[in-house]
Amino acid sequence: MSVVILDFGSQYTRLIARRVRELDAFSIILPGAAPIDRIRREAPCAIILSGSPRSVFDEGAPRPDPAVYDLGVPILGICYGMQLLAERFGGAVADAGTRSYGADRLIRHEGALFDGVAAKPAVWMSHATTVSRLPDGWRVTAETEANRHAAI
Repeated sequence: MSVVILDFGSQYTRLIARRVRELDAFSIILPGAAPIDRIRREAPCAIILSGSPRSVFDEGAPRPDPAVYDLGVPILGICYGMQLLAERFGGAVADAGTRSYGADRLIRHEGALFDGVAAKPAVWMSHATTVSRLPDGWRVTAETEANRHAAI
């Protein structure tokens, strides 16, 4: 079993893979548009959708094989990946109006994903697109000073 990381061009994909391995889990990086048969061969126990220099509403923006959502495993979306998930499940993504690059601070975070994370840690942000409306039944689990939907 492995954690499959679908890479949409993030500059941090290899860092994500390393962090997964540091948690004693095998990880493999595949192209973001890898066919579902290729993903299934890895017998994933979880999938991570990486960030991207693109926006989900860009013409020709990369997308995963739609069958990835039917594998029955947890999916973590980071940045662009979170936007893909929000859009796929009925939320909305919009231009943030400004580009945000550099340090920010988590002003609120909750849930198991953040176990062990210090209060108000510094985080690195690099985005110009935001989740503007959550899918039904989803909730915000973290926000920064600049981004109300830092984790959903």
